[in-house]
Amino acid sequence: MDLKWLHTFTTAATHENFRKTAEELYISQPTITVQIKLLEDEVGSPLFERDGRRVILTEAGKRFLPIARNMIELYENGMSDLDRFRQGYSQKLTLAMSPLIAESIMPYVLKRFMVIHPEIEISVQVLDSMNISEAVLAGEVDLGLSRLHINNSDLICRPLYEDPVILVVPHDGRDSETAPPLDAEELLRNHHLITHNHPEYWDGLLQSLRTQFPMLKTMAVSQVHVTRRFIIEGLGVSFLPSSTVRRELLEGRLLEAPCNFLKLPIAKTYAVLKYEHPKEKQFLDFLSKFRF
Repeated sequence: MDLKWLHTFTTAATHENFRKTAEELYISQPTITVQIKLLEDEVGSPLFERDGRRVILTEAGKRFLPIARNMIELYENGMSDLDRFRQGYSQKLTLAMSPLIAESIMPYVLKRFMVIHPEIEISVQVLDSMNISEAVLAGEVDLGLSRLHINNSDLICRPLYEDPVILVVPHDGRDSETAPPLDAEELLRNHHLITHNHPEYWDGLLQSLRTQFPMLKTMAVSQVHVTRRFIIEGLGVSFLPSSTVRRELLEGRLLEAPCNFLKLPIAKTYAVLKYEHPKEKQFLDFLSKFRF
């Protein structure tokens, strides 16, 4: 049985139209007809019946459709596994991580891990923290790295590290040695506060801020990398986990304004997993050696 016939059959079953099937597969419509006929001869039953311009599955076609899809999936998974073997991989670790984590220290961590463990193939899905638990539960990923604590009895949610939250402001162009200290209260009164770029701490933090700054102007921005850019361009200030702006602070593109008048929250990163298999434990043990 030719795999091309199975692809043609499943595509035709989706479109219920040989012309659309031919367009998607970039082959001629007569070729579609020939391949379907060859497949019908192979299985010994008609798989489609015509209804005007449409083709619809026969009862035999309906029964054969999941079999065909399983055969295609089995073949593709087998070829993928063989390809990993040729590349020297004996294991695969699929990670889900929030954008906040993916763009901080994680590239450096993954690079080091892959050098030390060349036998492990790494696959990464970047998801919002609120969607990571669903991916772990569904078995789509082995391990999630989230900024959001998960309350689910079917999952393990373990804190990995804590990240101080700081007030980040645009560089004022002054020399750091001769310039007067930054006045956080003045900055908050005179700038928009960019909010809700982290899933955990903003509601409580805003409540505390509004008691001291009733006229506080805010602008919600959902992504940290956009928030950083907005601050650099002078659009506002924000409270961000220190690890997410480490490079910009070192390079002088952003500044930290001390907030002695306010108890700042601590941002946390969590490991979310369903099973503690050796490969997940191995990665988490490796990750724990880094200072964030």
